[in-house]
Amino acid sequence: MRHWIASLSLFVFALHLEAVQPTALHIALLGDSNTWIGGDDCSKARGWNKWFKEVLRPASIRSYARSGATWTHTPATTIDTKENIGTLGDNNVIFNQVKRLIEAEKNGIQTIPDLIIIMAGTNDVWFNDKRPHALESLGQQDCYMADAVDSVSVVLPCWQRLVGAVRQNVGLLRTAFPGARIVLLTPMQTTAAPVDSIAKASQLIEAEGGRLGCDVIRLDGDDCISSKHERQKRTHTSDGTHTNVAGARKIGNYVAGKVLKLIE
Repeated sequence: MRHWIASLSLFVFALHLEAVQPTALHIALLGDSNTWIGGDDCSKARGWNKWFKEVLRPASIRSYARSGATWTHTPATTIDTKENIGTLGDNNVIFNQVKRLIEAEKNGIQTIPDLIIIMAGTNDVWFNDKRPHALESLGQQDCYMADAVDSVSVVLPCWQRLVGAVRQNVGLLRTAFPGARIVLLTPMQTTAAPVDSIAKASQLIEAEGGRLGCDVIRLDGDDCISSKHERQKRTHTSDGTHTNVAGARKIGNYVAGKVLKLIE
């Protein structure tokens, strides 16, 4: 009975979303594989961004996400807007997606975004042996806002920590697109990493995002993707981490509902 009621609620919610009028927003997406699998044009069904796009029907939407991307850097990270390796790497970071977005707008490829959404953090936790400082705390005095930083080595200890990387990237985006609204999505649960580690990363993103005046949408709850359930049966993911069509639709509709409330 409870399952039937939940299914009915989701059906009614979906009908409500389908009735939403098109928005005039120009949207840019940054992130890791769960955004990347939706395609640059957000048209592939396994990506949450396809379903998000279908609900909001924005004036334009483009994804700059890369599979394997992290918020945090390594000592070897450099500026590289061309690399697309599809796995964890020194230069496969949100920072380089920010740089690509800025370049695209300057070159007339990208309309100035009204809304920038960043969904990342899974790989920072999953590959903690490669990002050992990701979940460490960071004092405000240890890292300044990156309003004009073009070198990622200037404040390396800051970039190696999740809090610092969020702080720096938001600073760069605010400088480049002062009129844009920035929304941070926390990572979803995954069978590849402990729930408490994903929760800690989400808490860090939420706290820093809130301090910076960003909107934050938590995706690490059981009502989104449950790693416990995915271990028992693959319902919303193909492998415990990456969404299947059902999972992508669920997350896309969930994020769309939250964003609509933010912009209404």
